[in-house]
Amino acid sequence: MRRLASVSLFGVLAFAAAGAQTMDVAATPPMGWNSWNHFAGRVTDRDIRAAADQMVATGMRDAGYVYVNIDDTWEAGRDAQGNILTNDRFPDMKALAEYVHSKGLKIGIYSSPGPKTCGGYEGSYQHEEQDAKTYATWGIDYLKYDLCGYGEIMDREAGTDQERAYAMMRAAFAKMGEALRTTGRPIVYSLSQSGWDSIWRWGPSVGSNLWRTTGDIKDSYGRMAEIGFSQAGLARYAGPGHWNDPDMLEIGNGKMTTDEYTTHMTLWAILAAPLLAGNDLTRMSPADTAILTNKDVIAVDQDPLGRQGDRVSAEGPFEVWMKPLRNGSVAVGLFNRGEDMEAMSLPAASVLGLKSVRSIRNVWSSGDTTKGPWKVPGHGVELLIVH
Repeated sequence: MRRLASVSLFGVLAFAAAGAQTMDVAATPPMGWNSWNHFAGRVTDRDIRAAADQMVATGMRDAGYVYVNIDDTWEAGRDAQGNILTNDRFPDMKALAEYVHSKGLKIGIYSSPGPKTCGGYEGSYQHEEQDAKTYATWGIDYLKYDLCGYGEIMDREAGTDQERAYAMMRAAFAKMGEALRTTGRPIVYSLSQSGWDSIWRWGPSVGSNLWRTTGDIKDSYGRMAEIGFSQAGLARYAGPGHWNDPDMLEIGNGKMTTDEYTTHMTLWAILAAPLLAGNDLTRMSPADTAILTNKDVIAVDQDPLGRQGDRVSAEGPFEVWMKPLRNGSVAVGLFNRGEDMEAMSLPAASVLGLKSVRSIRNVWSSGDTTKGPWKVPGHGVELLIVH
């Protein structure tokens, strides 16, 4: 396992210059949809258009999901002038962007600082400025930039010198961050590199708006919980324009229960995490749609105060997480990581940073009450708005 290094002098010096730039976009955590979890390398122009149509038809757009993001495998090499080309599954990227925009949505794309992407397609190595300009010309609004492919260069040039490898990685990310900035187009910049080198400490310094804090998620309760609950302690690194990213949502992909998907959505909302659905939007069940479009849970995630929540207590399988909200109230998640239904109580008002508790609203069950305890199902959650 790679050793985590401390933040570099580069990060300290660059933070003031680049940090303010990240505030221009992603004032709240980005919301949308990404093609990878369901389509992986099979995604086509038709799939993206269908996703855009469904985001409107299902009410997701009106709930706040605006980005339709194409992940890896759209690339097809370069022309004689070095311009990035699309493959035959994406015959006209600019026309596709115009279609997505016509739906009141935005469009995202994928690349890597390496010569090749994770899937072995054309990366942006030594073409960063050229690619950024192309994205802007196409009308791209979001770039996911994945370290895959650049690792070989790091290994070759840095060898076992971990500090040098991390410095190379930060420089590569900063190069694309600057290239995006100079286009003049507001493009959300998302980094994917599994949290190496404590990226939450220096992500804004390279112009990033969000950064992955973990490895890849899977459509299983165990992996989702491992990732989500490991975010404890990272709240101070998130805020308007720069967000910790525990990876995309798996809601609707079919391998978790409704209670588990409810936990997934609730935890990501308390974490002020980006909400990027990754399911087949043409086959969503009513239960999955209700989870993804719950306006009160989304309001917690999108609260303009921009504070990430954190763990308040943990005892056995029970965890309590809290997120401050702009109106002075707090969102509290009562999580039962055990197998069986159990009763859970709200911590004391002082623990929540409140002088007293006036009212409590249960988001998933609806209604106002000041009474507890609450019966929380195994692998389930109750989300309370505490005034």
